[in-house]
Amino acid sequence: MTPVRARAKHARHPHDDAPDTTAEFQRIAELPDGPERDELRQQIVRAWMPMAERLARHFRNRGESLEDLEQVAALGLVKAVTRYDPARGSAFESFAVPTIVGEIKRHFRDHMWGLHVPRRVQELRNRVRASARQLSHSLDGRTPGIKEIAEHSGLTEEEVRIGSEALESYSTLSLDAELPGADDGYALVDTLGSSEPGFDLVVYRESLKPRLRKLPERERKILYLRFFCDMTQSRIAEQLGISQMHVSRLISRTCNRLHAEVEADQEREQEKTYAGSQAA
Repeated sequence: MTPVRARAKHARHPHDDAPDTTAEFQRIAELPDGPERDELRQQIVRAWMPMAERLARHFRNRGESLEDLEQVAALGLVKAVTRYDPARGSAFESFAVPTIVGEIKRHFRDHMWGLHVPRRVQELRNRVRASARQLSHSLDGRTPGIKEIAEHSGLTEEEVRIGSEALESYSTLSLDAELPGADDGYALVDTLGSSEPGFDLVVYRESLKPRLRKLPERERKILYLRFFCDMTQSRIAEQLGISQMHVSRLISRTCNRLHAEVEADQEREQEKTYAGSQAA
């Protein structure tokens, strides 16, 4: 198979490492799907790989390894070779370069953010950051205000605020990171609160009180002796003159009924709260 030719030295081209693959693309357009067409595509990919790697190097030192960036650029190159149509009349490099760069930028957008941020907010962040940098040079290093950034970028002040908040979302801070000024290992995780299980216990107790008062006297007395006086079922049975099995069934039946009623009350309260928030 004819090797890919280098471009003539006199040809004007922005990429010194750009090969001449015009004939190969024309051949691909004439071939049906099959091994020969796939081989031609792979040959073109290999020929244009130096350019893809050079484009990847433009994005190094941004938190991603160069090896991973080169792999992403190679993926973009494969997509460009597969989708390119020479019949449109444009040179391959004019189609390949934005395809490869777009693939790299998409990789940063989808995989490098510490928090999930909508694409629109990411774009606002980029515009705010660019305007702030440009203004800082003209303001003798002074940090520009929201109004100044809005006027310079053409955004509203609210959009500038949203973009500014997203500036801190690109990377995350470890919960184990020691807080500034702390000399005893006091970390961010130490500032976080946790749910108090005792709160749930209080809610259940308060919910049970009115229902306990409505129980028949014998059931109420059995529960009192068992859970407040810590008496065994056999001692309760002796004191009430009934069998231990009967005491066990009464405790189980009463507790299950009370639990179901309290759960139902809580579900109704949640539904009311949700309906109120929707109406508001």
